[in-house]
Amino acid sequence: MTQNPIGRRSLLATPAFLTAGAAQAQSQAQSWPDRPVRVVVNYSAGGAADTACRLLQLGLSEALGQSVVIENRTGAGGTIGAIAVARAPADGYTILYEAAAHVVAPLMFRNLPIDYLTAFSYIGRATIQPYVMVANANFPGRTTQDFIAAARSRRDPVTYGTPGVGSSGHIAAEAFAQAAGIRLEHVPYRGGAEAANALAAGDIDSACITLSSAGPVVQAGRAHFLGVTGASRAASHPDIPPLADGGLPGFDFTSWSGFMGPAGMPEEAIRKFAAALQAAGSHPATMQRLAASGFESAPTGPADFAALVARDREAFGAVVRRAGMQPA
Repeated sequence: MTQNPIGRRSLLATPAFLTAGAAQAQSQAQSWPDRPVRVVVNYSAGGAADTACRLLQLGLSEALGQSVVIENRTGAGGTIGAIAVARAPADGYTILYEAAAHVVAPLMFRNLPIDYLTAFSYIGRATIQPYVMVANANFPGRTTQDFIAAARSRRDPVTYGTPGVGSSGHIAAEAFAQAAGIRLEHVPYRGGAEAANALAAGDIDSACITLSSAGPVVQAGRAHFLGVTGASRAASHPDIPPLADGGLPGFDFTSWSGFMGPAGMPEEAIRKFAAALQAAGSHPATMQRLAASGFESAPTGPADFAALVARDREAFGAVVRRAGMQPA
């Protein structure tokens, strides 16, 4: 009879080997971070997500005791940066700073090489922010009601710009059009600043962008605010009414940004980064700077963030399906 080459001694040693491997992995997680942490922002430098992340950068570095290095990986509605992080080693040293467009990316882009439902470990939401509907200075009327009436009376659809296909501005504007029963024509740009410039130049009738992107063109007299997409007035701009006050009761679209890592990221690294986010986002100076840029600091833990993503995936997906948006 041929003897099994794996003898009794080897079998007895196996649990010790596995235990040693598990102990090593646990030790590595407990020592995290022992080198700089790379945060990939999958939107352009100077944009809303990039601005918020950089305002949190110093506080995160101080709380973690290691440098937080930001890298912009843009393109394809944020999917290029997201895919890069999902494919990175799940050791906690490559993290994604993502916006709410994350939940609709699988609906807007064909043949993605990752499954957004399972590819990420959720760490925590960082900020919330409403978008704002803003109209060209020459567009008739100054209120949401005026805008809706003009859209209903015009033969050609009213055009609106956003930071891109599948962006939070795109979904918010489609939700607004559906609630108001009007037809709008989407004109995507590479970012909120580019959409604001097109608005100021008169190339488009309106835009759904962040307050930080819209502010300069409004201050220059080239456009005017219609309303914020959230249910209540923004703390940084209490003079702008919600769109809900313009005959759309219950309308509420609030975007967010937050941190996530590759699936399988060590729980200890998730816990430590979430605690650092809580510390950074709760610092009064950081909160003030975020508010001045149109953001509300609203850090959460991993479970609450994962629940938010799941909830918005369903709600935003419904808007996409009703609008008949087709994936690119």
